Amino acid sequence: MERRKVVITGMGMVTAVGLDRDSSWQALVEGKNGIATLDVLDPSEYKSQFGGQAWGFDPLVAMDPKEARKADRYCQLGMAAAQQAVEQSGLGEPEDPYRFGVIIGSGIGGMLTFEAQHTKLMNRGPRGVSPLFIPMMISDMAAGLVSIRYGYRGANFCTVSACASGGHAIGVAYDQILLGHADVMICGGAEAAVCPMALAGFGNMKALSTRNDDPAHASRPFDKDRDGFVLGEGAGILVLEAEEHAKARGAEILGELAGYGMTGDAYHMTQPDTEGRGAIGSMKQALACSGINPDQVGYINAHGTSTFFNDKVETAGIKSVFKDHAAKVKISSTKSMVGHLLGAAGAVEAVITTMALGSGTLPPTINLENPDPECDLDYCSDGAVSRRVEYAISNSFGFGGHNVTLCFRAP
Repeated sequence: MERRKVVITGMGMVTAVGLDRDSSWQALVEGKNGIATLDVLDPSEYKSQFGGQAWGFDPLVAMDPKEARKADRYCQLGMAAAQQAVEQSGLGEPEDPYRFGVIIGSGIGGMLTFEAQHTKLMNRGPRGVSPLFIPMMISDMAAGLVSIRYGYRGANFCTVSACASGGHAIGVAYDQILLGHADVMICGGAEAAVCPMALAGFGNMKALSTRNDDPAHASRPFDKDRDGFVLGEGAGILVLEAEEHAKARGAEILGELAGYGMTGDAYHMTQPDTEGRGAIGSMKQALACSGINPDQVGYINAHGTSTFFNDKVETAGIKSVFKDHAAKVKISSTKSMVGHLLGAAGAVEAVITTMALGSGTLPPTINLENPDPECDLDYCSDGAVSRRVEYAISNSFGFGGHNVTLCFRAP
């Protein structure tokens, strides 16, 4: 049987630099920073007092007031991105709803709801907890609400693999189409963990930057002076479609998901394997799945968290996989502008990578001012690069040793 091609026909994202796909993309290309002192809480008692909020986000762009009240912020962000993606795809009523599915990952889910309802429990006792607490808090609800909105009855669930969640969702959705179980999949990730518990937890484990006097320069992947990642929020959604299905309805093909790889480090709860074996295996699997050679890849959207271990291990992994070609590949970490969106990171970066291939413009890594000698590749630190590239990969690595690499092809 001839292998099906899986194409992209719709995209949506909400980030700290834009509340929709196009405004986010324009800001990223221009190297704009979305990191600032937080205003959703009083950050004065926290070690890290800034982040990448979805500044000015209004859930009513995608939900009516009643729906929005019953949904955690991560679901609201996910619905907004999904609405953008479906609108761009031009999809109408599904001819067979069981061949249309939704997989949306989230590393944490409704943490804001969990905090708010726990406070009610402590202050008012069990009767104070909302009957909507559970459906608002659980991590699968973004996928559930999107499927309800559009009437899709195929595969419907959430991937939870820390900061690889969004990448896993896209990879598993690809499989659904490749194996013939679905014709269309809405997939990606949503996260809204800019909240007290996350700030305290990540801060106390010394994972976050503490550059409180200069938030705009806090996320600095591959820089010698990096001191941790910056917490962000947002969502990224792709509409994946079997090529024959997309062509039959006359859809515009925005790109192709050529393949993916996923591995486990089997090493440590939070620290990546210092030899990069999981990352290396993930990238090699993605290339093999896509049927391409390393020298065909022209751009890498790196995981690039701005943490001591990730950036040097990822760099070493890229060198191991790409050999001499590693010095020729353009690499960037868009987390330098929007922060680390945890379970939504891989999904937002999948949208960015697809747009980079389609536009011939590769976004920059900002704040890379004092390169780490162990991070010595081309990270697009001088601004966006105008270059037509046929293939690109996007890496996502998560606590627990979860690794995903997605491989994209230009339209």
